[in-house]
Amino acid sequence: MTESALAAVVSDVLAETRASGFCDQLTELLLEICRIDTTPNADVGVMRDAESAVFNILERELEQVEFPTCQRERRPINPEIAAHPAYSQLHFTKTEERPEGLCPVAVYGERSNLLYFVPGAGPADRPHSGVAVNAHIDVVHPYFPPRLEDGIVYGRGSCDDKGGIVGMLVALQILSRVLAKHGLRFRDNVVAMFVVEEETGGNGSLSLAIDRELKKLYDSVLVLEITDNKLHPANRGAVWYRAELALPGVSLFEMSAFVYEELEKEGRSIRAESRHALFPQRPVQTCHGMIGPYGEHPSRICGEVSFDLVLGAEPTDMVEDLVRDCIAFAVDEYIGVYGDKTKEIDSGTGQPKVDHHYDLSRTADGFRIDVHGSTGHMGAILENDGAITKMACMVRALARSRAAIEATGGDELSFSLVGHEDKSRLVLEGGQGFVPTHDITAVMPRMERAAQVGAENYLRMVGRSEQGSDVVQVTYEKLHNAAFDGDPSSEPMQNAIAAATTCGTWDDEPIIGWTVSCDSRLFATEYPGLPVVTTGPGLLTHAHSDEEQLKIDELRKTVEFLAIYLVRQAGLVSG
Repeated sequence: MTESALAAVVSDVLAETRASGFCDQLTELLLEICRIDTTPNADVGVMRDAESAVFNILERELEQVEFPTCQRERRPINPEIAAHPAYSQLHFTKTEERPEGLCPVAVYGERSNLLYFVPGAGPADRPHSGVAVNAHIDVVHPYFPPRLEDGIVYGRGSCDDKGGIVGMLVALQILSRVLAKHGLRFRDNVVAMFVVEEETGGNGSLSLAIDRELKKLYDSVLVLEITDNKLHPANRGAVWYRAELALPGVSLFEMSAFVYEELEKEGRSIRAESRHALFPQRPVQTCHGMIGPYGEHPSRICGEVSFDLVLGAEPTDMVEDLVRDCIAFAVDEYIGVYGDKTKEIDSGTGQPKVDHHYDLSRTADGFRIDVHGSTGHMGAILENDGAITKMACMVRALARSRAAIEATGGDELSFSLVGHEDKSRLVLEGGQGFVPTHDITAVMPRMERAAQVGAENYLRMVGRSEQGSDVVQVTYEKLHNAAFDGDPSSEPMQNAIAAATTCGTWDDEPIIGWTVSCDSRLFATEYPGLPVVTTGPGLLTHAHSDEEQLKIDELRKTVEFLAIYLVRQAGLVSG
């Protein structure tokens, strides 16, 4: 490929992406696929139908991609993934009537990923050369439908990850026209992967990663995620925990506050140990996403939680003053670590990220405390506000001042999580991030022991002698993503930097790892040494949030980048 040929192709690509009406095309397609709810569902038929509806739209659009000898396929999910170490258990299929969930054959028997393959026209001695591009069609709970406001699409999946889906699709459409105009073809293979189940752990991409025949078609992977169009050759890892508390005769909700305390401490210890050249920001987040009836996803920051402080009698003004003082101390403790989001302005709304930290109201026998935070992806936990973590600080402060509160109020103090009916057990779920300094097999037992220590601390405080291991059962059935560090000077990374520089999304900046985990690690760990780059449109602070959004102009830049990157990485020959 000559420099003049590359320049001509790039010029025509930019002419299309910067033409009047182009952003309207992106908007309409993004709105269309965001109208389809692709959240996890215990009824696998609902998931299958939603996925098929999205694939129908993508296949309709792929009919406008006219590369010679291209192929399209809905490739079935391989049930053999269940034997792979990276396999994620099918937790989303569990119900009260079906607590064991469904088996892989039942879940994946009629489901697939969508593949689009453009064979390379280069020399026969490059049969295994090619580039794969990957994006996922599934989204997290809760679903909310899309809307367009001032050039921004709001809606679940708009940035994570249906914006990436649209970007990949439209880049292929543009390239098919531009290359045909210039009589050019890709030298190497191009494989587009539209996958399912990234948010539930990555089983969709895992099915493709272990496909050795498919692997013969590519020797690098670009995974589209919400990186603000920045380029990352490495990912931090993440593991989702599930801690079940059970012990008669104690307040499991009160105990949970001390379990959270030790999980937080252990997370900070792991962060302190995480010096790594590609992760100078140490993105080692500890997220508590779900407790009892609150929260939708282990790695989604919980925005609201409520609990009752029960005194057994109508509270007096003196008791209320003491309770408020304890809570104020707890809020100060929390913001000392996570910052005060009532004083930080949300760039999208122009309002504080959190209006106020809590509401306290009197009840007949105590107080109701409604704790407020702001939702989002755990990777942006320092930019958002975790209501569960904040609540735990409040409960600990109140519990440690129990004697003073009881002396002032004249009756026994107890705690109750609003809406939690089954007092015999309490389930906590969340996530722990880590970087390549730590192996996932070392992180999991540390978090397990931390939860048990927290339970023991509480039990000793209330005069009980049980061991934490008898009270807290920690499992890791859901997402368990290894961290990886790729080569920042690899050919794909250099081609990505060149493409991003052309588009204006890269400005000679430091190369660092992405602060989040995604399907990239499945390819990087399955094939050590395989270059895997993560990039894509959207801000992490918006992913998984109640205001998930994507600026269409950012998506336009993604299309430009993808088209130019594919030309550079796959190469061009006359055809």
